[in-house]
Amino acid sequence: MTQQDEYFSVQLGLTINVERLSSNESVPDEQDFNAEIPPLFRIASECSTLEDNADRLFASFNKNETQALMDYLAAQNSKINLLLSYVLSQQDDPTYRFTTLTFGASNLSFTSSSSYLVGSNVRVKLFLDYPAAAIFCYAEVTESIASDEQFIIKLRYTRLLEDDRDLLIRAALYSQQKLLRQRAQQRQLNNNDE
Repeated sequence: MTQQDEYFSVQLGLTINVERLSSNESVPDEQDFNAEIPPLFRIASECSTLEDNADRLFASFNKNETQALMDYLAAQNSKINLLLSYVLSQQDDPTYRFTTLTFGASNLSFTSSSSYLVGSNVRVKLFLDYPAAAIFCYAEVTESIASDEQFIIKLRYTRLLEDDRDLLIRAALYSQQKLLRQRAQQRQLNNNDE
């Protein structure tokens, strides 16, 4: 089992673009891949990393002394994230748009009206809501399973920046924490109704 296989996946509908590579295209080597990543995707990744670093810094401050500053910076951060989300949404191509069934730091799955050839390569853009970011990568089709009149397509990332893998881990953890909070609130409401 490789390290890549050790990451868990969560069920969440993220907007993605999946573009099949033509017969004369191949997955670029690491250097060419780094050069191919659109600048906006790099900016989004760097903004998210900076935000994470700032969160860690603020965690060390005394909340009573810095609450007003933290509230102000959180509001500024929200504005930037809204703007970034809008700009990133312009990179979403409806021709290649799908919604994930699951995603994680090593793979994702989605439904398609057509089958994909197992072993073929695709170019992928993932659009994250939290943290607000977009990820550009390549993946290999590992499964194409007929289900009703659709196909469940499973992809394994083959070219992905480590910083982007970290973003996917954070997004998956955030999604899990949100689900756990919702379940706890539902249990509390159910207990209060009894």
